[in-house]
Amino acid sequence: MINCQIPTGLIVSCQAPADSPLHDPIVIAAMARTAVNRGASGVRIDTPAHIVAVRKQLSAPIIGIWKQQLPGCEIYITPRFEDARAIALAGADIIAVDATLRNRPAGEDLKTLIARIHSELGKLVMADVDTIEAAIAAAKAGADTVATTLFGYTPQTDKFSPPGFDLLAQMVEKLEIPVICEGGIAGPSMAKKALDLGAAAVVVGTDITGIDIKVTAYKSVIDK
Repeated sequence: MINCQIPTGLIVSCQAPADSPLHDPIVIAAMARTAVNRGASGVRIDTPAHIVAVRKQLSAPIIGIWKQQLPGCEIYITPRFEDARAIALAGADIIAVDATLRNRPAGEDLKTLIARIHSELGKLVMADVDTIEAAIAAAKAGADTVATTLFGYTPQTDKFSPPGFDLLAQMVEKLEIPVICEGGIAGPSMAKKALDLGAAAVVVGTDITGIDIKVTAYKSVIDK
């Protein structure tokens, strides 16, 4: 039984680089609680340890991911069922997976992965994609929502910079499931544009929680 709905409006991604002081379950949980207290409908959290900490603080929906760098595999956002199971057990309500058309880890195609997350874990699936072809394939494979997360981050799209508003518009037109805009949102007006284009929700990370990246950007200009 799946007892969660896809959050709408603003979702905040609460993550930090592994070498940052912010990369601590207590800090990530504080970020997430602050975001929800200020009106976010849900949060996106990486790793089981961080999800456990956030779940203790929040009842709001958690989109869980586990970034895994596997040898010889370009797929890295929750690539395997065992990764999905770990973040589900940690308390994630929705499991986000890399749903690009790149080669997957041996032994499990996307359709099988989504079916197992539904049937064995009882969780919804958010498909992170880079192209309209991948979005359509993910919807056909059973994803509950599809997001523009990986636009600009794959060989097929690395000549472009997120946010992928054109991709978002195509997804809204062609898909019958909720579409989420994620990646490259650098201000409230951009988030509003994504929603006006038909996104059910917009995920904002760096512009809200990315202290490391934001300070580095400021310094790179100031110190010139």
